[in-house]
Amino acid sequence: MLDSPTIADAEFDALLRRLIELEQAHPELQSPDSPSQRVGGQVSSTFRAHRHLEPMLSLGNAFTPGEVAAWYERVAGLLGRRPPVMAEPKIDGLAISLTYDHGSFVTGATRGNGVEGEDVTPNLRTLHELPLRLRTDPPDLVEIRGEVYMPIAGFEQLNERRAADGQPLFANPRNSAAGSLRQLDPSVTKGRPLRLFTYALGALEGQSRPPTQSALLDQLRTWGQPVNDLIRAFPEITGLEAFLEEMLDRREHLPYEIDGVVIKVDDLAAQMELGFVGREPRWAIAFKFAPMQATTRLREIRVNIGRTGSLNPYAVLEPVRVGGVTVSQATLHNEQDIHRKDIRPGDRVIVHRAGDVIPQVVKPIVEDRTGDEQPFSLPDHCPSCGTLIVRREDEAMAYCPNPNCPARRYEQINHFVSQAGMDIRGLGSRLAAALLDRGLIHDVADLYRLTAGDLMQLPNIKEKSAENLLRAIDRSKERPFRSVVNALGIRFVGDQNAELLVAAFPDIERLRHATVADLRTVHGVGDRMAESVAEWFAEPRNQALIDRLIAAGLTMSTVGETPVDGPLAGTTFLLTGRLDDLSRGEAERQLLQLGARIAPGMSRAVDYLVVGADPGSKLKRAQELGTAVRDEAWLRRVLETRRLDEPATG
Repeated sequence: MLDSPTIADAEFDALLRRLIELEQAHPELQSPDSPSQRVGGQVSSTFRAHRHLEPMLSLGNAFTPGEVAAWYERVAGLLGRRPPVMAEPKIDGLAISLTYDHGSFVTGATRGNGVEGEDVTPNLRTLHELPLRLRTDPPDLVEIRGEVYMPIAGFEQLNERRAADGQPLFANPRNSAAGSLRQLDPSVTKGRPLRLFTYALGALEGQSRPPTQSALLDQLRTWGQPVNDLIRAFPEITGLEAFLEEMLDRREHLPYEIDGVVIKVDDLAAQMELGFVGREPRWAIAFKFAPMQATTRLREIRVNIGRTGSLNPYAVLEPVRVGGVTVSQATLHNEQDIHRKDIRPGDRVIVHRAGDVIPQVVKPIVEDRTGDEQPFSLPDHCPSCGTLIVRREDEAMAYCPNPNCPARRYEQINHFVSQAGMDIRGLGSRLAAALLDRGLIHDVADLYRLTAGDLMQLPNIKEKSAENLLRAIDRSKERPFRSVVNALGIRFVGDQNAELLVAAFPDIERLRHATVADLRTVHGVGDRMAESVAEWFAEPRNQALIDRLIAAGLTMSTVGETPVDGPLAGTTFLLTGRLDDLSRGEAERQLLQLGARIAPGMSRAVDYLVVGADPGSKLKRAQELGTAVRDEAWLRRVLETRRLDEPATG
């Protein structure tokens, strides 16, 4: 139960913060056993207690850059100078203390209540990253403080295994790390993908303490301890706010979870001078990010229909703040996933949101059930058209097989006009629904026969709006062939797979007549995609649709897309994120006209990654590869001057 919370971490933090405020206003109400007077949690009776040689205290929290700045000003006032600081990602794991006697690892313990923790030495010995002996001039005795965590990929795999075995799911990587480290059988811990970062010292005997936090981290590395490579030093706090924003942006792309940034005064003598107040050191503070998890009520489970006919269940929630936004819906993936997690309408659930990723329901809080909650089942018939749904043995999804299903046609239109497809700006989901409802279009090819008169029949569409939309539709005819293939909405064919297909079949005639055997010869095209593409083009209605799109003037060949004599010939670009002044499709079109190649994904072949707002994982991958990263202003200069002003180096 200790590692299976019934409220999200952020809610506990908020309640604790409110308790502290009340106790400060009414000191007579504070009791010795108040949570505000404790650090961490109670020591479990399951493990032998270990008394820390020096207490493991907790940190005060700041929730805005302004609160961090106010903390720094208080510190500077107490010291009479403005000290340098260190900032490090706050790993969302389990705090531990590692004791080494003359270089040998002898005891490992959890934080516990800050004075006593749980002795989990046998379990910690199973961590490959934990050195059992310190390298290079170890002290007589030392406590090394750190954080045991579980990488996100390992957490997801662990929960998949637990669901398959009918075991309750962990709510997040931190809980899974805690549960894994507190196993009675060390062999269970050994089978869990736990990792370690170290960042501080407790007791130290037989050796001088390093003068600064920076030197302390260097000492830990010298001893062979794992230290996070994202830690940064700052003179005063100049540049610190930008680092906080950088960590917030990188949060969802890191392989492990962080819930904030810890800022410490770098000078350890200054730390001693500042001392502590209550349960918290004055010389450090934790800047906490908006929580990525919250608990709320699952009101009901609804189903929508995707463009390929898939039945996609989703959760309707009591609105709750997660990650800085109000969430009222969350994905549930498919019926199998709902049953695997045992999610039922009426449950209190934990909801997770990372960055701009669609929120998802992590797990139900089974302890809060009343007994009225019933398991969910998909309907037997399509909620949109009433057609009997089909289930394929090799897939988790159920499908509506009716190609004329109104919901399917609506989603196909939305996909076709999207930025990754034909990039028809101004044709949003409401307008698409209105066009379908009034019978002005029946499929995507009908978009190219619309007139101003047709559009002006719709609410709020005047002559100017109609002209702008018609121009956007006409411009879409210049979209490259791979965008057309992606826009068709063939199952398993996204932007990158469309690039693979057009590279192997550079015009629509070769692609539409490709057999499954032909498609399987393309590197990166698997059996399911090959069969899906061949089946799509074998449908007479899809063949007719292609003929109508050809007649409309869409680009159906790669010939002429990339002039070999253009000023950017031989240069490969990739665009990610939202651009302000150009649509991504328009920017790609102009680059192609200048001879550049547009890569289907991030790889070493990319010379320049152009980054807009909310860039996603491609930015992290580019940084790992040393790819040159540029912004939209740089891209505009390249398009205006028609040349590169620099070599393609990172």
